[in-house]
Amino acid sequence: MGGESNGQVIFKAIDLKKYFPLRRSLKEILTFSPGRFVRAVDGVTFDIRLGEVFCLVGESGCGKTTTGRMIARLLEPTSGKMLYKPTQETLSKVPPKYVDKDGYVDLSQKLPKRIDKLLRQEIQIVFQDPFGSLNPRMTVYNILKEPLIVHNIGSSEEERREIIYRALSEVKLTPPEQFMERYPHMLSGGQRQRVSIARAMILRPTLVVTDEPVSMLDVSIRAEILQLMLDMQASRNLAYVFITHDLAVANYLCTRIAVMYLGRIVELGPTDLVINNPQHPYTKALIAAVPEPDPSNRFKIREVPIKGEVPSAANIPPGCRFHPRCPYVMDVCKRDEPPMVEVEPGHFVACWLHAKH
Repeated sequence: MGGESNGQVIFKAIDLKKYFPLRRSLKEILTFSPGRFVRAVDGVTFDIRLGEVFCLVGESGCGKTTTGRMIARLLEPTSGKMLYKPTQETLSKVPPKYVDKDGYVDLSQKLPKRIDKLLRQEIQIVFQDPFGSLNPRMTVYNILKEPLIVHNIGSSEEERREIIYRALSEVKLTPPEQFMERYPHMLSGGQRQRVSIARAMILRPTLVVTDEPVSMLDVSIRAEILQLMLDMQASRNLAYVFITHDLAVANYLCTRIAVMYLGRIVELGPTDLVINNPQHPYTKALIAAVPEPDPSNRFKIREVPIKGEVPSAANIPPGCRFHPRCPYVMDVCKRDEPPMVEVEPGHFVACWLHAKH
């Protein structure tokens, strides 16, 4: 599915950071020691284009979910900028003082509630756990009606029912009247995730963050959900931020891939280049860990060239943060953080193997 999207850039993250403060011990308080932080996201820069699936890939703890939650504005960034280009209809309702010369609104600034609400309608999120993200006390009808009420969509109960009916049809929960009065516990895992997708799509967003949307589903229905998401993206010209640890899924679904490690992006480029010509040792290890079907041996697993666990984000190693696990480590890796360099058109990597030193 990989390939460059020709859509306009609708979102830019510029040196985006999110630090979580750690509780200080009594000794630290008495000795006036500086506070310590978990640097969950530590300076990421990327852009997202209309009509593409932008993928954040990495092991647990790399910061991909925190990045997604900042994009969806469920978390406030510690520093950095998030620039979003709204639709023309929304832009016409935003006072010029909040819009830059290129038509972007800085989401990291303090915005009036009215403007904030307009922008939130255009950026939605689908969570990993469909059971935990749906209110167990509400029927499917009320779950889907709630965002319509919040954003004043639909002038009557009949109109809202019609919108909900169409939303359920779009996610293949048919006939819709059989599902409207059910509660989440009365649905299967796949059906619950379809309701979650419908809830996100019912507001007609432009940018949708999907946080491992199929990782908790049975293998048999993962492909159906992924194809549903692709179909909806094609029909609405959406941009997805797809968060996953599964490179096989990323290869199937994504236009571009950003590989994250310990709060930083270490490789970024079109899917076919990153998968077929990985440049960072960490990316190579992730690809090597994907099982390959082999007729002579049920699954063939290549040797993974790295060992050990991801270090704590509260105690990040100096220099290149991957150097304790890297088989190609050099002295410069332990001393200096590598810059992001372009190794081929559109393909970037942060590694001293490719940067001048």
